[in-house]
Amino acid sequence: MHAVSRSAARLVAFLVVLATFALGGALPASAVQTTTVAATPSSGKTWFGPDIDWGDDAPDGYAGRLGATPSMYGVEIPYPLDRSARKEFLRATRAAATQGAVLVVSFEPDQSLRSLAAADARTANTLLEEVHRQYDTQVLVRFAPQMNGTWVRWGQQPTQFVKAFRALATAVHDGSSDARMVWSPSYGAGYPFGESAGRLRDLSATDVSKLDTNGDGQLTAADDPYEPYWPGDASVDWVGLSMYSFGKGKATEAAGRDVPLTRNDVPEAGEVAGRFDETWGYEQPQSGNFYDRFAVADDRPMLLDTGALYDHSLQGAAELPVKQGWWRQVIAAVQDRPLIRGVTFLETNRREPEAGNRVADWRDTAVPGIAGSFRTDLERAGDFVFGPVTDRVTPQDGAAATDQQYDTGGDQMAWIVWLAVGLAVVFLLSGVFGRLLPGWRYPDDGKPGRDLRLDLFRGFIILAVVITHIEIGGPYSYITLHATGAITGAEMFVFLSGMVLGMTYPFAIKKFGEWAAAIGAWKRARKQYLVTLGVILVVFALSFVPFLNTDAITTFTDRGTGTDGVGAEGRVYDLYPNAMQLLAYPPPWYAIRQFLLLEMGPWPFNIMGLFVVLSLFIPAFMWVIRRGFWWVLLVVSWALYVFQAVNPDFRPLNSQFESVFPLLTWQVVFTHGLVLGYYRRQVIGALTGRLGKVLVGIGLSGYALFLVYVWAGAQYGFTPVPFPASMYDQLYNTAYQRVDLQWGRLVDIAFFAIVSYAILTVFWKPIAKTIGWLWIPIGQASLYVFVWQVFFALVIASIPGLDWGNPWIGFATHTLLILLAWYMVRKQFLFSVIPR
Repeated sequence: MHAVSRSAARLVAFLVVLATFALGGALPASAVQTTTVAATPSSGKTWFGPDIDWGDDAPDGYAGRLGATPSMYGVEIPYPLDRSARKEFLRATRAAATQGAVLVVSFEPDQSLRSLAAADARTANTLLEEVHRQYDTQVLVRFAPQMNGTWVRWGQQPTQFVKAFRALATAVHDGSSDARMVWSPSYGAGYPFGESAGRLRDLSATDVSKLDTNGDGQLTAADDPYEPYWPGDASVDWVGLSMYSFGKGKATEAAGRDVPLTRNDVPEAGEVAGRFDETWGYEQPQSGNFYDRFAVADDRPMLLDTGALYDHSLQGAAELPVKQGWWRQVIAAVQDRPLIRGVTFLETNRREPEAGNRVADWRDTAVPGIAGSFRTDLERAGDFVFGPVTDRVTPQDGAAATDQQYDTGGDQMAWIVWLAVGLAVVFLLSGVFGRLLPGWRYPDDGKPGRDLRLDLFRGFIILAVVITHIEIGGPYSYITLHATGAITGAEMFVFLSGMVLGMTYPFAIKKFGEWAAAIGAWKRARKQYLVTLGVILVVFALSFVPFLNTDAITTFTDRGTGTDGVGAEGRVYDLYPNAMQLLAYPPPWYAIRQFLLLEMGPWPFNIMGLFVVLSLFIPAFMWVIRRGFWWVLLVVSWALYVFQAVNPDFRPLNSQFESVFPLLTWQVVFTHGLVLGYYRRQVIGALTGRLGKVLVGIGLSGYALFLVYVWAGAQYGFTPVPFPASMYDQLYNTAYQRVDLQWGRLVDIAFFAIVSYAILTVFWKPIAKTIGWLWIPIGQASLYVFVWQVFFALVIASIPGLDWGNPWIGFATHTLLILLAWYMVRKQFLFSVIPR
């Protein structure tokens, strides 16, 4: 080991202990910004966005291709809502919320309209209320769209459709979701969309009366394609219309499937305007147009669902002129009709009967040049609103929410005070007990090797992490939440990992050489990374198992004590953004990138990304330390820490862990652990010398007395001069926040580490005999246990009927899991696969 002078060793020790006092002040609290979304866009403006295939596409992909953020997304959800439909709806809502977009949800009945019950409507409304409460987004509910068509199972059944629509509208309007009901038939040209002769035979007398609007006893093109399906003024908030270009060019050929699509044609000039005038494609003249009858007449906002088909297997016009010719006409129509307040553009590939059942391309953003032209035309129009238009709830917000803090100092600050006092007293008494009971001391003969005190301490810390992540109440969880003062298991886990590596890495260098040791460290980092990816994928795969509650770890429910405060309480964050797109073929790059950069994953596992990144730098850090430039490493480390404190929003990576464990902040704990581990003997010698003991005793006692002093000021109503009277009430939020590792928490790390090390040194034999058999092997395989705790949490969360608040159940559950972890370590289960 590289030798340092005695004075340098003392300097290292005192810098490590006292540097935590050097940085004061609080990081600025992030302000919670809210945007109140209106039920309609502002006057003269129109929301727009895609109706995407959510199995192959996602908002991140669309916005990336468009080069801008839309204000609206469309999604089709089976109705009534079963477990699968509920998950699909929540996934779409959360994805839209990441961009602050309005969601147009089309509830598409997958059973007969007659079988739909009021309970189905209430269930849907409950879900709408839930997402509104959590994300404060605006939802437009388009129930059974294109109900006047023959291509949908709910088509041309006016009596049952009106009944079902009214039932859902009543539930929504009586609820608190602020959702808007959209009545949206298909453009009527070509109605009744097929052979009309004999069509009324299978209908009820009531339906015959409704559909046969001209009273000739037949359903023909002379009948009104809209009025029979109208649910009534009280049930409809928005009207909508589906209006597509099937590329057939002429009005006489465009309607119906019987006319084959033989070539791609540019839309005729004035086609969209003709459709709005209800003159394009009809066999019989119409008495009025949809826009005037249903939007203007009652001043209702209108939603247009549109798009232009292109068949790449056919000759004819190029794709851009076909699609641009259509969307430019749509844009012009919107500008001429101010009540069109929303437009969804179909954005998918799918087989179309109109195209001879070939795959047709409806996408406007698949080709960069077409996407750029589309965006340019939307921007130039000036009528279309780009997002966000409501609160954004990003994946970073979700990751940050997993760090739940106490919203005030309160009881937590009192715990910090009195634990510090208790530990300071124990530390001072340990010197007395060390003299009286020398046989209990740790048998440290000064030879190099594993320090079992650190292994035991790591065992306690990793079990604290496991217990905290298994969110069941009980005595274990009460202890782990309070017994370590301001810190949690995470800080000590990172610190001790650095310390152990600082102790063991030099042996690898001595045995294999510096370069071979570096290769070994990078291989370890690679293994950690691959295991991390493996855990993310395994958990994702398990989400398809019906009886497993993977939502417990793949989503996170805000307790109201996260970064967004009480206002976010109950909000559920999706921690696997775009994971479903990994199943697409080929999977889109944005989903692959998010996976490879660890931007998704289970919340109990997010700190693993920090270890992967830090492990990459271990050879460089140790190269500097071994050459005596440890002080340079610490100066740079503190500079990065300060830089992050001054620039709290800066993130060198966008990985999930960065929101809770910012790399530039948390590296300071790791680097100090490395230095301490490498110079452990010298540092211990300096701290256990006469001067070291005095200074450490003064530092620890002074910290405890400082806390008692400001606590007493708040308790007994005096000003703790020279500190302000409000200092105690503000202390937790200005000094002990975990994400930012504020100065109080850093002091607590040093305080707790020093006291714990002293206690383990003086009382080693009784402690090791009592609990060492359990904590030491677990501590020696702490990373292994950390990987498994993800699946422990999943299994416990999936047990139906488990009383999470029962302390006896919590005690039994935690005990069994601790013993299971110990048994797996003793049997070295999958040691060759999972890093330790």
